[in-house]
Amino acid sequence: MGGPAGHKRRRWGRLGVAALVLLLLVLAVLAAGAVTVAAAVALTPLPPPELPRATEFYDVKGRLIGRRFHQNRVEVPLTELPPYLVQAVLAAEDERFYQHRGIDVRGLLRAAYRNLRARRVVEGGSTITQQLARNLYLGRERTVARKLREAVYALKLETVYSKDEILELYLNTIYLGQGAYGVEVAAQTYFSKHARELTLPEAALLAGLPRGPELYNPILHPEAAEARRAEVLDRMVATGVLPPAQATAARQAPLGVRPPPPAPAGVDFFLDHVIDEIRRSYPAIADRLPQGGYRIDTTLDLDVQAAAARALADGLPAPVPDARGVPQPQAALVALDPRTGAIRAMIGGRDYRTSSFNRAVQAPRQPGSAFKPFLYATLLSTRYYTAASTQVCEPVQFPGGAGRPPWEPADFDPRQPYHNRPLGVREAIRVSDNVVAARWMDALGPERVIDTARRLGITSPLRPDLTLALGTSEVTVLEMARAFAAFANGGLRVDPHAVVRITDPTGRVLAEPSHPPARVLEEGVAYILTDLMREVVRPGGTAGHVAPILGGRPAAGKTGTTDEARDAWMVGYTPDLVAAVWVGSDDPGAAPGRLTGPRVAAPIWANFLSRALAGRPPTPFVPPEGVVTARICADSGLLAVPGCPAADELFLSGTEPTTYDPRWLGTPPPMPGEPVVPGEPIVPPEPVPPGRPGAPEPVP
Repeated sequence: MGGPAGHKRRRWGRLGVAALVLLLLVLAVLAAGAVTVAAAVALTPLPPPELPRATEFYDVKGRLIGRRFHQNRVEVPLTELPPYLVQAVLAAEDERFYQHRGIDVRGLLRAAYRNLRARRVVEGGSTITQQLARNLYLGRERTVARKLREAVYALKLETVYSKDEILELYLNTIYLGQGAYGVEVAAQTYFSKHARELTLPEAALLAGLPRGPELYNPILHPEAAEARRAEVLDRMVATGVLPPAQATAARQAPLGVRPPPPAPAGVDFFLDHVIDEIRRSYPAIADRLPQGGYRIDTTLDLDVQAAAARALADGLPAPVPDARGVPQPQAALVALDPRTGAIRAMIGGRDYRTSSFNRAVQAPRQPGSAFKPFLYATLLSTRYYTAASTQVCEPVQFPGGAGRPPWEPADFDPRQPYHNRPLGVREAIRVSDNVVAARWMDALGPERVIDTARRLGITSPLRPDLTLALGTSEVTVLEMARAFAAFANGGLRVDPHAVVRITDPTGRVLAEPSHPPARVLEEGVAYILTDLMREVVRPGGTAGHVAPILGGRPAAGKTGTTDEARDAWMVGYTPDLVAAVWVGSDDPGAAPGRLTGPRVAAPIWANFLSRALAGRPPTPFVPPEGVVTARICADSGLLAVPGCPAADELFLSGTEPTTYDPRWLGTPPPMPGEPVVPGEPIVPPEPVPPGRPGAPEPVP
């Protein structure tokens, strides 16, 4: 009993007891752990997933033009995804997803075995539910505490959501490289298509990205991406969801990466303007734009925007960097639908990447002679002066006031500063005569012209002095486009706008603003002024050299150039599109340049309209009722008689001349320098009393 055999039995007995005790302790610990985990799962609150979604912006034809986001992510229902995409993701990331309850012990052991055999990480141990828990609630730190919290959250997710809901959340949140979150944005990023349109090879490629979004990025590392795609296809065969023959064909397919083409230049300027517009009108929506998942339908037309970008690229002088590295000269272009005010194109500078400052809306500049149409709209609106009224272009001095020297206007060409003869309004606009404009400003008064500009939509400060006739007060490109749109639209002012509709992620329309036009000019005045400005783009006009570019399309406009050629403008329109172009240096005090409206801005404007309206038949300017034609002597504005330089001119009915030119009838002509009004003495009319029936309403 006390021999060696007895000692062995006692030793093994003690070992058995110890093993039993140890087993019981392990079971107790496991039980306690299970109870603790169960309690943790039960007690851990599961916040609703706050999934930031990108807000998408679309052009007027429904084409995506950009996104704004904290995360570039667009949700798509699981039911809209192709089955092989879901199968590929499950095969690559969690083949037992529908069997486990959030944590897969078998999967952990299998992953460890495969990784040891391959001597590298070929399979992760985290389930899809664990990855989702990490993406929703945790960071990416590698600590034991974080791993335990991940497990608790994974178990909790499985008690709250169905398997399909978890899988849908995962597919919409997983990072897949190139800034793309979720399979929908990834499909657009790599293949320029929706996730529902993916082919099997494309789906397998995306399914391989979660393991290494940068390592397997098909744009940066196509060979690694192709190898990873093959691994995913092999896993699909191994799990029985894909026949070997299909996998072989998919392996042989090219990667087919096709990133979306870049948006036309300047789109980011427009998107910034859209956001500013939303911020002014809908501040609560603006605050949530980066994560709200809204759909913003805009007025932009990508084809028109591309035409604007091309016209500027072709027409601008070679850039020279300034002290900040910003290329100069800069430029801006705005195009509107004159009937609605919808912004069809907007470019605020040469390159958004070097300067995001939007010169189309944020940079008031002197418009030069492009301001003169507001003067002549005021003149025609008096129904006293007409397109036939004349002023003499000759040296004249106006008091400077407040200790300033007298102002003596002259025409732009120093070789011929004066015509030394009477000019009618049509010729004065055609050649952009400064002296005649100054004389008319003196006759009408700056306050009256400012009132017209305000009604047309100019809101920038305007100095009430005679130099305003030559555009010495600063305005923005957008303001000029808006004001000229009223000329194209028969005297109806429109509000420039960029937003058509705002929709939330459920499809509910949150905003659909309306922009009714307002009558600010008589229709006949707008038509006559348009006909006068058509002279500018005809031979002999300041922009007559662009007539061949327009190809016979009816158009009207006005050039503008500031002192020392620092700013060049062209603002004009057809019945279908109005465009304002500015070219100049960001520094208005820069050295004098050679930037003139006719030389630089007008060709850009004409090329833009030619491209933007290509394929559309020319639209005529239709004369309204109440406009009549009379034959006059061009140098006096009186009714023509045989022998005088006769021309047809347009008048508002009742304002046409009734007397013949006295020079051809033996009556003494008017004194030089005296404005000629057919058959009437020159007495400036009184301002239109506010609120008089038929008087246009001022701009608020």
